[in-house]
Amino acid sequence: MSVDRTQVLHAAAGLLSRKATATMDEVARAAGIGRATLHRHFAGRDALVRALEQMCIEETEAALDAARIGEGPADEAVRRLIGATEPVAPLLAFLVTENQLFEGDQQNEGWARLDARIAGLFRRGQEQGVFRIDLTPVWLSEAFYGLVGAGAYAVADGRVAAKDFQYMIAELLLGGARRSVEQ
Repeated sequence: MSVDRTQVLHAAAGLLSRKATATMDEVARAAGIGRATLHRHFAGRDALVRALEQMCIEETEAALDAARIGEGPADEAVRRLIGATEPVAPLLAFLVTENQLFEGDQQNEGWARLDARIAGLFRRGQEQGVFRIDLTPVWLSEAFYGLVGAGAYAVADGRVAAKDFQYMIAELLLGGARRSVEQ
């Protein structure tokens, strides 16, 4: 029986986004494979996390493309982005808190690309007069990551209905980011 690496990664992402301290045995069980099979694909937890990181970066970049963040008013692009990132939100929630990914020389350049694209969207919104200029594009990007991650955890925990994910994030993020008439 061949093992689909992508399915294993998605199963690992689902488990680790709910239980960041899960063991490799637990990951193997969640993926429906044996520990030895998991270790043939990923030498250890670090290799698994790095593979999850690469998958997340690729899927988030695809979401950015699908959301067409360079088109139309920036606030509408943010709404599209929230919707497009919903499928990858649990993995993003896990990875943005995985400190080992952001230390030292081993940091994946993909994070910088994602950050630049998302910050560019908020910068464009500031230039359009849609978003507040007293909040930096970097801070608005971090708020985006934080809200998407919190939304993913709340949905996975059953505290929030999945159908409300996009609405709640968009309303809170855009409600705080929008430039008021007085500014």
